[in-house]
Amino acid sequence: MRGAAFATACGLIAAAPAAAMAAETPRDILTTAAFNTDDKARALQLIGQAIAGADRALAARPGDREAALQRGVAIGYRGKLTHSRTDVRASFDVFQRLLAQNPRDPEVQMAIAAWHLGAVDELGGFLARTALGARKDQGMSAMSRAIDFGGNRAFYPGMAALLQIRSDHGSVAQTRKLAEAAAASQAPTPLDAIVKRAAIAMLPALRANDGKAAAALALKLLPFGKLG
Repeated sequence: MRGAAFATACGLIAAAPAAAMAAETPRDILTTAAFNTDDKARALQLIGQAIAGADRALAARPGDREAALQRGVAIGYRGKLTHSRTDVRASFDVFQRLLAQNPRDPEVQMAIAAWHLGAVDELGGFLARTALGARKDQGMSAMSRAIDFGGNRAFYPGMAALLQIRSDHGSVAQTRKLAEAAAASQAPTPLDAIVKRAAIAMLPALRANDGKAAAALALKLLPFGKLG
């Protein structure tokens, strides 16, 4: 699958930069895999470590929302890198279960948005719908809810800007509005800072009304963009 497809559904949730390996959480490890790794084999190794860590946490605490979320993220990443539609679909099932527990969870809403939009971008509307049940309109609706529920954090409008321009090169005005909102928003976590920088990086192209250039940059800034 292409560099950012499906990974958006997931990596967008992984947040902290890597620390010492012994202290890393699945979220930390997935951030390293998604944003700081340029080798596919290494990325898959890190994803496997994250899955193992999430499994251990869930064995100890079956209702652990964070562990379940990061396990879904990791499975989706693995599916993206190994071209496994089974994994990609399984990640969505995790997100759906978490959404049922809390429909106002903005991370889960953004994961669902990115899953739908990534599938459509990768496979096209018809195949994404028939093979995976992915739909662009559902992705856009979930993206709007994530922004509404996400407060004044840069992650939500910033990720929406990346997804929006990747989905539609002509949506320059809407994407610029989202990117500018991200640039003006708070970055309380490492993930917010990553996505805020990405939104700011796209602004020159958006202000020049160059949607294709902004979309090309978005593909590099989304998870696994360094893999090419």
